Amino acid sequence: MVVRIIPLVLAVVFAATYLVGQNSDKPAERSREAEESSSRDTRIDISPPKDDEKAHPYSKAAVADLEEEDKTDGSDVQEFHPWNPMKALKDVEVGDFYFKRKNYKAALERYKEALFYKDNDAIASLRLAECQEKLGDKAEAKKYYEQYLKILPEGEFAKEAHAGLERLEKATASAK
Repeated sequence: MVVRIIPLVLAVVFAATYLVGQNSDKPAERSREAEESSSRDTRIDISPPKDDEKAHPYSKAAVADLEEEDKTDGSDVQEFHPWNPMKALKDVEVGDFYFKRKNYKAALERYKEALFYKDNDAIASLRLAECQEKLGDKAEAKKYYEQYLKILPEGEFAKEAHAGLERLEKATASAK
């Protein structure tokens, strides 16, 4: 029995020694971190050099001009909007649901939302054109049929888009 206890006691002693050694290093690390604080002594100086005004006399005017350009409304930077093809796909799917139930206004809104999340989506453009045609907005329908053909001139539904354009042309010609 004593033979079994000796290895157990030795294991406990070594484990205790190891744990005491681990805890003694942490205060040293903490004191080292305390020495490297964010006080003024350790801050990085980012101010310009003393002779910067002489070496670059027109730099303040150039920076002021750039800041002034950023404030003008004539900037060539445009607003970003989210690009989410999965949301667009879901909007087309929901739009199809409404279209099958002849709720063209709801379908129209979903197809527009699909184009918001994914510009130049061919299917959304075609379906939007079909909705516009059903609702009687011939000019918008023509625009979206042409947009589909611009994206996919030989696409799966190109014949339908051409047929839609022909129907619109006939309706416009007969109205005159």
